Amino acid sequence: MLRAAILGLGWWGKTIVGRMKDSQKLRIVRAVELSTGPHAELAAENGIALGCSYDDVLADPEIDAIILTTPNSLHRAQVEAAARAGKHVFCEKPLALTLEDAEAMIAACREAGVILGVGHERRFELAMIELRWMVANDELGTIMHAEAAFSHDKLVNVPATDWRRSAVESPAAGMTAMGIHLTDAFVNLFGPAESVYAATAHRVLDGENGDVVSVICRHKSGPLTYLNATLATPLYLHFAVFGTRAWVEFRNETHPDTVGNSSLTVRFQDGCTATWTFDWTDTVKANLEAFAEAATGGRPYPIPDEEKLQTIAILEAVVRSAMTGNAVKLDG
Repeated sequence: MLRAAILGLGWWGKTIVGRMKDSQKLRIVRAVELSTGPHAELAAENGIALGCSYDDVLADPEIDAIILTTPNSLHRAQVEAAARAGKHVFCEKPLALTLEDAEAMIAACREAGVILGVGHERRFELAMIELRWMVANDELGTIMHAEAAFSHDKLVNVPATDWRRSAVESPAAGMTAMGIHLTDAFVNLFGPAESVYAATAHRVLDGENGDVVSVICRHKSGPLTYLNATLATPLYLHFAVFGTRAWVEFRNETHPDTVGNSSLTVRFQDGCTATWTFDWTDTVKANLEAFAEAATGGRPYPIPDEEKLQTIAILEAVVRSAMTGNAVKLDG
């Protein structure tokens, strides 16, 4: 059993606490918040010791791992501190805002011999696993194009002063909240990107970073990919891959924080079409338990460091492209 402390008990921190309360692989035993009062009831209900000092947690020999659900610009310093203390660390996405920071975080964890997990739980969806198998086994033929959308209105009431509305903390509208899940999937399926073009728009939400982002990537392996993430529309999750022999699409009924099924449809050259429905699986728990298994000497963590870096390289390019209006070519 991996014993963990969590930093941050906001929306997603609370979701993680709830999902992991019956895990047999990872137990959250401590939490850190700048203000403990509003979180005392949650901590007590879940048997979690609550405090306001990260240093105290890092010095606690009973803590094996750290879970970070903190503002994005804090991730590097917090990951490096955990690595120095010999703690495995699971960082919510985005891992970092720049490739330089991501490289430093990965290097620190490698040097310390600790596992670095990242919150890309959508990799663990059953429909995504099936799609990944189809691509890997050439079921779709030559991949021409993929497109995806991840949009919702869960954050419309976040105040303009919140870090999620900051162009520094959360640049390029919904990119760091939602779009990065899609570029992570693109990297996992098709490998690194060689160029990126992105545009953002301010439509209805207050704040610095806008509420719509659209991105086109050209991947070194050949296909083009497109994503959209919108912060002010009812929930919509769609992922499709188009090959020369078939296309495949899956859709989700609910956000990953809520129970709901997904469906996957395949259409072949001869017009034959098949649709499957997948039961909901707890992808948040699956990701954290995969992290815990790797940290305790089990199977390797399924998100390789190289893919973590490629995803952040795309994020950095998206931010630069949206600011300049120009396509950005990624270095090797």
